[in-house]
Amino acid sequence: MEFHSKFYHPSNARVWFYGDDDPNQRLRIISAYLDEFDNNAAAKESEVKVQPLFKEPKRVVEKYAVGDGAENARKHMVAINWVLSDTVLDPETELALGFLDHLMLGTPGSPLRKALMESGLGESIIGGGIEDELRQPQFSIGLKGVAEEDIPKVEELVFSTLKRLSEEGFSADAVEASMNTIEFSLRENNTGSFPRGLSLMLRSMGKWLYGLDPFEPLRFAKPLEHFKQRLQSEGVKGVFSPLIQNYIIDNPHRVTVELHPDAEKGKIDEMQEAERLAKVKASMTQEDLAELTRATEELRLKQETPDPPEALKAVPSLALSDIPKKSATVPIEVGSLKGSTVLRHDLFTNDVLYAEVAFDMRAVRPDLLPLVPLFCQSLLEMGTADLDFVQLSQLIGRKTGGISVYPSTSAVRGRTEPSSHIFIKGKAMAGQTADLFDLMRKVLQDVRFNDQGRFKQFVLQSKSRMEGRVSGGGHSVAAARLDGKLNTAGWISEQMGGLSYLEYLRDLEKRVDEDWPSVAESLNEIRNELLSRKGTIVNLTADERTLTNAESHVAAFLDAMPETGGNIVNWDRRLPLVNEGLVIPTQVNYVGKAGNIYDAGYKLDGSAYVIQKVIGTTWLWDRVRVVGGAYGGFCDFDSHSGVFTYLSYRDPNLVKTLDNYDATVQFLRQLEVHNDALTKAIIGTIGDVDSYQLPDAKGYSSMMRYIMGITDEERQQRREEILSTSVKDFHAFADALESVKEKGVIVAVASADDIAAANKERPGLLEVRKVL
Repeated sequence: MEFHSKFYHPSNARVWFYGDDDPNQRLRIISAYLDEFDNNAAAKESEVKVQPLFKEPKRVVEKYAVGDGAENARKHMVAINWVLSDTVLDPETELALGFLDHLMLGTPGSPLRKALMESGLGESIIGGGIEDELRQPQFSIGLKGVAEEDIPKVEELVFSTLKRLSEEGFSADAVEASMNTIEFSLRENNTGSFPRGLSLMLRSMGKWLYGLDPFEPLRFAKPLEHFKQRLQSEGVKGVFSPLIQNYIIDNPHRVTVELHPDAEKGKIDEMQEAERLAKVKASMTQEDLAELTRATEELRLKQETPDPPEALKAVPSLALSDIPKKSATVPIEVGSLKGSTVLRHDLFTNDVLYAEVAFDMRAVRPDLLPLVPLFCQSLLEMGTADLDFVQLSQLIGRKTGGISVYPSTSAVRGRTEPSSHIFIKGKAMAGQTADLFDLMRKVLQDVRFNDQGRFKQFVLQSKSRMEGRVSGGGHSVAAARLDGKLNTAGWISEQMGGLSYLEYLRDLEKRVDEDWPSVAESLNEIRNELLSRKGTIVNLTADERTLTNAESHVAAFLDAMPETGGNIVNWDRRLPLVNEGLVIPTQVNYVGKAGNIYDAGYKLDGSAYVIQKVIGTTWLWDRVRVVGGAYGGFCDFDSHSGVFTYLSYRDPNLVKTLDNYDATVQFLRQLEVHNDALTKAIIGTIGDVDSYQLPDAKGYSSMMRYIMGITDEERQQRREEILSTSVKDFHAFADALESVKEKGVIVAVASADDIAAANKERPGLLEVRKVL
């Protein structure tokens, strides 16, 4: 209480406004709140002190828990970390360090990243490079998936590369690419779905929290111009070499961290924890135990008792009358060109053209689907006949705001076949439209799949990333697995990003070494089947003038594509409909259960979105997180496929959590929602539907609705259903979830002990499958 009253106080707060409302009215509102508090001088004790720099480097060696297996010999990790300064850096130096970070690590062709990945010493890079949002900037770099004997070699490689870069500098093309990429990003200020005002606030906090100018991080124009002038006068080496030498190489404030895999650590930690708890219990008197029992029961009652209506009414909220009754629409013009569909969205984009080209992926053979993510990566990270991958990456950086290639799959409501595409996505200033489409064509058609060693790196990176996802985000693996059991679109996505994908990568690692020609042939086969004007969709978002000027470049791009590609393949497949316990070395679990409520007869109504939100923010929050102790408990309803999924995150329970999922049915049947609570749930749902979007996201969303066959009329119908949601809808939805309770499938990513305990409590509940 003392800590809270001291530091969670307006005297220790920063107030940020963003918007076009009356600033005087803002101040009157905040003043009425602040006038209720006295100044708390003690809050100023929260000042973050500067950490003095080390006189000499340090080393930390620790162990971490892994499962049994011979592969543990190559599961070491090593990261080298620096604090760069004990003084406040000026804006231009901070900007220069940001450019340096991008030059060294920002792209696959950046020299430090490239040196580490091509060394064969590890599977993937760890360490985020420069971190400048804390009191003192830091730099971190290393590798995971390293053999113990190679740890010194990783350190030697990092230092030798840094020394070489300090002595030789960077190429003019690399600097130009970084300059264009970073300046494009700064000027575009694209925060994605994250509200721009909040993004600016968080950016300002990097200085404001430490008593510095909060607007400094937002003013980049002058520092950027000065930086360009320095590059002109001092040269690339004159600017960047001192930064590398002074802040990194010669900097003694360095900590090298080694993590060694230990298959026994998890068991030892659990045993030691049990011993500590036993000692604590043995030291307690009967009165102590009775008081602990009483306090625990008091806590349980508080956790399970809902807030009274008068307390909920005290929370400020919008009224339904404040919510627009009509769905927002995006301008769209549907046309055709060269046999392809062209979608145009006339929106102000500040002279930027956003473009997506979608190729129908249903021509790809099912057995090649797990290769698709690596195919997409190869298109951007392998070279052409006249450009190596570094030159190609730099050319993209110099001429555009970025190009990406990725697969996307979704079920379509009312259809058995899914929507599945590979997208190539890019953006550029309007004057560089020709460069953008020429580079997109080059990436798709000219890249050669002939670098066995580089492709092996992709496989190792992806395998390492997937193994990290299983252990750190097992709920997403469980969700993908459940979806793959219940619909074709889910099966496709699981093949390209779930447990099936991880198993494919493990086999592919050997296959690349033993039969590389067949792998390269498969990559070329995907391209040959995929590229076609037939069925292709081109999506353009910009102002009318830019859209009109782009037409000739789009036509030239499409002219270069084959008129037809492969034939559509039948993908009607599912994973076996069995409950699974996926074993990993962990002290927490990820528990999922799902079912298809369309198969049980449910007809989509917009109220389902409100009900899903209420279940997640009340019942599952209270039962799975607050009472159950999980870090998260939530649910998801895919209105395209009809799959309703329960999930928990970092959960100490397994069977108890499944019981809570099943009890959702009774919760809904007995639920009495007060008007204020229902209104807040409806408004929250509308907030999700009307989520913040910048022009590029509006154009992209409009394209996806076109692909999925979702009309503005249907969107308006769902909106009206959301706004008219009643308690009766909650009671009716319980019948739909009854099918998930009775026939739903379960996937738990958990420890061997917890899965064994679950099978002991409910014999045959889970098929056991070791993953890590």
